[in-house]
Amino acid sequence: MNITSSRKFPKAKSVSFTLVELLVVISIIGLLAGLGLPAINGAIQAGKKAEVSAMAESIKTAVNAFYAEYSAYPSNTAGKTDKDFLALMSTTNNTGVSAQNTRGIAFLEVPPKFTNANGIVTPRGFYSGTIQSNFFILIDTGGVGFVNPRSVSGTLTNSNVPSSVAVWVVDPKSSNKPVGTFR
Repeated sequence: MNITSSRKFPKAKSVSFTLVELLVVISIIGLLAGLGLPAINGAIQAGKKAEVSAMAESIKTAVNAFYAEYSAYPSNTAGKTDKDFLALMSTTNNTGVSAQNTRGIAFLEVPPKFTNANGIVTPRGFYSGTIQSNFFILIDTGGVGFVNPRSVSGTLTNSNVPSSVAVWVVDPKSSNKPVGTFR
C-alpha cells in the first residue's frame, strides 16, 4: 500500500551563515580581545618587574656570600652594578679588579640578558625601548645597621632602610619607587 501526503514539507534550511551573523561574531571577538589586551600587558609588565626583583635578590645574596667567605664586603665605590662589580662577583680568576676575590669564587651567575658592556643591567623592555639601566647597590660597610638609598638615587623616598645590602633599580613607571630588595 502506498500512502501519499498532500502536505508539502519545507525545504531544509541552508547551512551557511548570514552576513549579520558573521558581523555579530566578529564584533564579539573584537570586544573580548579589546578587554583582554590591557590585562595581558599588565601581566607582562608584572612579570618583568618580578624578574628584575629576583635579579636584585640574587645580587644581594651574592654580596652576602662574598661577606661570608671573606669577612668583608666587596668594595664598590660606583654604587652601581658596573662592569668592575660584575667582574668581581662572577669571574673565577683573581687578577685585576677581582683581586679582592683571591680564592677565585664565582658568587654570581648572570644571564646574558642582564649584561652588557656596562655591567649588570635591567633586561631590554623593562624601561621603554631598548634602554638598559644598571642596578643600584648600597652596602653598609660602616656597620651602622642601615643604608640610605636616597644618598645614591635622589629620586627615591626610601631613607635609612634597616639592611646591610640594598639592591634596586628605579621603577620606569614611577621615578620615586624602587624595584628590588631592601630587607
